[in-house]
Amino acid sequence: MPYPSKTDRQTILSAAVKLLAHAGIRDLSLRNLAASLDLAPNAIYRYFSDRSVLEAALASEAARQMELALRRAADGRERITAIREMSAAYIKFAKDNRHLYDVMMSPHVPKHDATQHQSLWTFTVEQVQRIAGSDLAAQASVALWAFLHGAVALEAAEVFGESKPASGLGFGLDAWFMAVSTRGEPIEALRTKPTKVTAKKKVSARESSARRGT
Repeated sequence: MPYPSKTDRQTILSAAVKLLAHAGIRDLSLRNLAASLDLAPNAIYRYFSDRSVLEAALASEAARQMELALRRAADGRERITAIREMSAAYIKFAKDNRHLYDVMMSPHVPKHDATQHQSLWTFTVEQVQRIAGSDLAAQASVALWAFLHGAVALEAAEVFGESKPASGLGFGLDAWFMAVSTRGEPIEALRTKPTKVTAKKKVSARESSARRGT
């Protein structure tokens, strides 16, 4: 087996993320993790003293990866499109990394370094502030996260089955945009689909005169 000094914290954490994706949090153990790296368990204990420390590190890693995904989605985009793309990236990350996302959102994960979570939060507030303004940015960010997490949870639980409308996410975002707009002016690209307007039948001058009895 390789000598413990041949590994490092990030290598072990990356292996833990892969193991988590394959087997889920219940089957994650330091011994299984050591075996996946062909290391003696003591090599893992040098960096993660027990499972709770590892879970806390995984929660921070999830927040780091989530922030990277949201930053890529928002990069160079105007304010409305940035939020829509970030929302799509949030849901995609949660679906593609279900177990890692669950660790990040779980209230049972032990106390951890909140640096990555704070960074994710700060970036989200910065983007939301472009629409909601500084006074409402924090509240609006909480509402956006609550909506997205709720959508992810409902999807994972299959609560509504096939009857769940595919347009629900767009509808919810439209409602959020209208709630956080502080300018009282139409927000560009607010709705996901243009509203249909029924054309009125044109009345000729002759028909108009006939109706008036002239």
